[in-house]
Amino acid sequence: MQPNSNNSDKKPADRLLKMPGKRERGPVDFKTKIAGHEGEIMAIATRDVVVAQQTTTIIQAVEIMTREGFRRLPVVDAGTRHLRGIVTVGDIINFMGGGDKFNLVQVKHAGNFLAAINEGLREIMTPHLVTMPVTGAIADAVDIIVNKNIGGIPITDAEGELKGIVTERDVMKVLAIENSGRKAEDIMNSSVRVTGPDTPIGKVCREMVKCRFRRFPVVTDDVLCGIVTATDIMSYLGKGKAFEQLTTGDSIEVMGAPVRSLLSGELYTITPERNIHDIALEMIRRRVGALPVIEDSHLVGLVTEYDLVKAFSEE
Repeated sequence: MQPNSNNSDKKPADRLLKMPGKRERGPVDFKTKIAGHEGEIMAIATRDVVVAQQTTTIIQAVEIMTREGFRRLPVVDAGTRHLRGIVTVGDIINFMGGGDKFNLVQVKHAGNFLAAINEGLREIMTPHLVTMPVTGAIADAVDIIVNKNIGGIPITDAEGELKGIVTERDVMKVLAIENSGRKAEDIMNSSVRVTGPDTPIGKVCREMVKCRFRRFPVVTDDVLCGIVTATDIMSYLGKGKAFEQLTTGDSIEVMGAPVRSLLSGELYTITPERNIHDIALEMIRRRVGALPVIEDSHLVGLVTEYDLVKAFSEE
């Protein structure tokens, strides 16, 4: 990960993790760390944001996001850095066969995936997005994340120029300085939608868009064998693996591979009695957005960054 990356771990919030939590202390005072005209949100935001333009091609954006490990890429005007939109891993999954943005492949390019990925980002980006002002507070970010289920919030000045971005992970790092008595079983989603190892990648994309999920545990014979994320699917495209076996460039050929081909050998899990403070620290250390909850070798739930931000905000 580059030091200027949109989800960089080298931020003031890292130091805050080492601070003892004292609930009676009230909110951490960030104002001594930043200029007077800025709000506390800028103390935890990434300022040097990697961006794209509306003319950046879809495949170029996917390669940038894959290389940097991003889930989102703000789209700005080249000269002014005026924010025009954002492309997220969800937009990419939608385009790859999950939803209405797949029409760019199917309709405009008659199923020719190789032609469609060279279109500009303006074709698939999200143009109307929730932002925060540079004067914003961390509590405002928590409110947007929890109530609007938005994992990354661009920060703009009064003229609409992009000044930073703050993510679920950034906020979770700050909130996790407080210890908690709650456990995984108290906050996990126990109604977990799963998929099988032989499910085609295209079908997983459709399920992700339909259910608004970023990840599916992969289960065979009631045993967890991995977890596939939207980022894994995007990386299948971004690392070029999707094109290795291509002969025609047709989208069916690209998206027909079984999801098992995306699984890595690493699978991190937690147990129901695991404290949520420890879970947050493990997610940060392992750089993952969710951990499956296992009991007696069976999948019983899933804890995500969103779940942790929500839980800590209720403390």
